[in-house]
Amino acid sequence: IRIGAEVISADSRQVYRGMDLGTGKDLEDYIVGGKKVPYHLINIVEPGTEYNVYRFQKDFLAAYNDIINRGKQVILCGGTGMYLESVLLEYDMTNAPLNKQLRATLDGCSTEELIHRLENLKNVHNITDTEDRGRLIRAIEIAETRDQKSELKLAFPEIKHHVFGIDLPREVIRSRITDRLKQRLEEGMVEEVKHLIDSGITPEQLEFYGLEYKYLTQYVTGKINYNEMFRKLNTAIHQFAKRQMTWFRRMEKRGVPIRWIDGTLSLEDRIREFREVDSGS
Repeated sequence: IRIGAEVISADSRQVYRGMDLGTGKDLEDYIVGGKKVPYHLINIVEPGTEYNVYRFQKDFLAAYNDIINRGKQVILCGGTGMYLESVLLEYDMTNAPLNKQLRATLDGCSTEELIHRLENLKNVHNITDTEDRGRLIRAIEIAETRDQKSELKLAFPEIKHHVFGIDLPREVIRSRITDRLKQRLEEGMVEEVKHLIDSGITPEQLEFYGLEYKYLTQYVTGKINYNEMFRKLNTAIHQFAKRQMTWFRRMEKRGVPIRWIDGTLSLEDRIREFREVDSGS
């Protein structure tokens, strides 16, 4: 509000309607001093719809150009490192269609064979997400399409940017993750998953989204009990947070400087640091 900016979300799961607590949308945070901060790319597709980096890039560019053309500033915010990097490094992606013949072939491969195949393909931006066979097969499908077909690269304008990250001690991060999980469960995260299943989303589709939706779906469908769900989910979120930090450190090595702000500072002090960098002081 102070700088007249609008937010573009770079979160791969917050695009889905009805997946609110499980994705941590926290839409109340977009209301500051009684005023609503405009946001984009949240609640734009139905659960079960495939949403990928290529679609994100197109949607980002549409939102970015709209905001800039109205004389506003843009804040790109979110925890999906690949989405952030796809904009900052202008990934050359392909809108790869589903390939039933290729999928039939890949279904007969072991997970190790799939990983080996993906690692040996050209133009692969991300080979870290290899735990889920569905995501692994889709990654191969996209990579092989890029190898076989040349498409025009999306036209990115020159985007002058500063990248900020919030730096907190590990023990603080660990405590916040567990406290936040307890809070979201109290606010109705289990009921959210039940509602999604009742609305027609299959348990298999929900588990595909991982983390909260994977373990809560297993609990709701009776595969695990509540205590087991909480323990596994809490551990998985902690592991995910470590992978996020690894990704951001990798971004720095790839030429994306990140200004780390001390998260223990007061809000006013953090804002002051942001504005000092933005003003070039």
